[in-house]
Amino acid sequence: MDASEDIKLDLPQVGFGGRAEAESALEDVFRAQYPRLINLLVRVTSDRAKAEELASEVFCKLAKRPVLFRPGNNLEGWLYRTAMNLGLDALKIDLRRRRKEQAAATEATRSAGNGSSPLDDVLRGEQRRRVRGILAVLRPEAARVLLLHHAGFSYRELARVLEMNPASVGKLLLRSRAEFEKKYREQFKGEL
Repeated sequence: MDASEDIKLDLPQVGFGGRAEAESALEDVFRAQYPRLINLLVRVTSDRAKAEELASEVFCKLAKRPVLFRPGNNLEGWLYRTAMNLGLDALKIDLRRRRKEQAAATEATRSAGNGSSPLDDVLRGEQRRRVRGILAVLRPEAARVLLLHHAGFSYRELARVLEMNPASVGKLLLRSRAEFEKKYREQFKGEL
């Protein structure tokens, strides 16, 4: 492909007046949601490069589903559910592949220079590895609500993203926390 050629997205013209309008809608959603998707995915994966890769995958999937841009569709909810699913899948793959010390070493390297001791860095990295391991074995719904809440989503935002009644968010969050604590205590012999 010649460098001067424009890269065209493969967007069917369903629901739009034309390709330019579809590309414009996708670009608007990208500009509005990309930073928050990245922040959420960084929390899940602890790897900014992986988070950016997953966010790109979310938008590639969105480009193939222009029907989501129609009024009445929960585009934002679809984006965050898709991002969470991709993030949790990546987490499970990483857990299987690098079960032991790599996550702690990566975190220690990244947080170097923040004024804490190397021992503190290793301990924090170990704690994060443990938490990610437990998240990988939780029910996906429980892991999603915990991660989104920890990422700063309000109850109203959680309800919208998870497509649930706002009155049920608190109960789901409490059950998810209890499930997390139980599994953590079982795995790590009562520590928390």
